[in-house]
Amino acid sequence: MEEFINYILQFGNLNKQQTDFIVGKAKTLELHKEDYFSEAGKIPRQVGFLLEGVVRFCYYNNKGEEITQYFIDENNFVSDQQRFEAQVVASEYIQAVTDCKLLVFSKKDWDEIGNTIVGWDAITGLILKNCLLKTIERRSPLVSEDATTRYLSFIEHFPGLVTRIPLSHIASYIGITQQSLSRIRKNIR
Repeated sequence: MEEFINYILQFGNLNKQQTDFIVGKAKTLELHKEDYFSEAGKIPRQVGFLLEGVVRFCYYNNKGEEITQYFIDENNFVSDQQRFEAQVVASEYIQAVTDCKLLVFSKKDWDEIGNTIVGWDAITGLILKNCLLKTIERRSPLVSEDATTRYLSFIEHFPGLVTRIPLSHIASYIGITQQSLSRIRKNIR
């Protein structure tokens, strides 16, 4: 809980009564490895804050191949925020890569927080902007680099994840086959 409060306080000032109100709306959710937090074809029902574990955003391309877009680890929000806010069908999956523990907020509770706490929309706007910047920062250089450089970049941006997530997900994220990733890992040791 403390990590969550510290995280949101980076983006705005809230008093103890307000943080207690927010925490009072949160429920704890545990996901097992490979469980879905949100699924393509369904309306996202909740916003989460990841206390433990790693999730990934992924989709299937027109060839039926699974593509990992990015990973989120502890002490970050997990949400298909635009579709959650608009209550429209998601086009991607959010899946637990490891066992996860999250604080979650239903749409009703999330809206109630926004309607009760003055300035909450500004705080969540800054949080969303921060999340988008992190995603762009981690993702954009991968497009123009060779596979070895993309893997080294992955290690630099996600140093704690290399040993925690399957190689197949890393390979998908950097846009290569698992066999190619194995060769790269062997060559850089």
